[in-house]
Amino acid sequence: CCLKGINDTRWRDGRWFGDNMNDFYSEFTQRNYGFFDQTEQEILRKSKIFIPGVGGMGGTVFECLVRIGVENFIIADFDVFEVSNLNRQIFCIGETLNKSKVDSAVARAKSINPNIKIKSYGQEWTENLSTIVSEVDLVVNGCDDIKSTVLLVREAKKQNKFVVDAFASTLPNVYVVDPQGETPEQFHQFPTRNLNADQITAEIQKQCMLKEIEYVIVHTTAMDYVVKSAVEDLVNGKRKRFSMCSMVWMTGTLMSYEDLKIILKKENKASLRGYFINPWTCESEKPSFGVKAFFKK
Repeated sequence: CCLKGINDTRWRDGRWFGDNMNDFYSEFTQRNYGFFDQTEQEILRKSKIFIPGVGGMGGTVFECLVRIGVENFIIADFDVFEVSNLNRQIFCIGETLNKSKVDSAVARAKSINPNIKIKSYGQEWTENLSTIVSEVDLVVNGCDDIKSTVLLVREAKKQNKFVVDAFASTLPNVYVVDPQGETPEQFHQFPTRNLNADQITAEIQKQCMLKEIEYVIVHTTAMDYVVKSAVEDLVNGKRKRFSMCSMVWMTGTLMSYEDLKIILKKENKASLRGYFINPWTCESEKPSFGVKAFFKK
């Protein structure tokens, strides 16, 4: 078939794609076979995933999962695309500037697979966390708001759902929160522990961010590949996080691999410690807690 656009495309025998969506899905996902068998592909098709934040890493994860064949999503974002997003956010192009990130993500996903089912939320998603998490098989965090992330992970743990996330780092990375284990709050000893949502102030969130940055600096070589003055400005609140497409898209791709392992119940999932890919040295970095890390800290 000639793929010039799903809605006006025919099979070679003249039938419209929409005449039999099962035929379309088989054709659409046929090159996945070998990575997954038919049973696994059907499991992926029927799984349901929540992605809050579909701009940077969340947007990349979303597109990966859509193209892999997942057909059920809940997504959330309250922001619109701006010019500074063009350098890294996969759904941000000239045509989507000043438009809703959620609406743009939905339109993109449906242009790939018109049979996809997506429920979307704006800023009210944090008020509906219990309901949202109860409806999905997996949570993939794409938002960079610490308070929202803390509440998200708490709810996922309560409902025994895995969370896939990534550290604020210049090296592509991923980590997984197992609902049977520690949360990032406990692991990093965030000051948010034992606090209610309305007690988590902006200052407390800043302390959490600094603890995460400290973890990355101590346990990886990320600081070898950044402009030091930019880090100082970030820590002092003088600038936003710096980011670029190669890092964001690679991180999103790593996150999508962890999603697959969780949905298909594969072994060797990433842990809460995470792992980092260093494209500058062609090596992977796994945080350790030995003597070297102690003295570096």
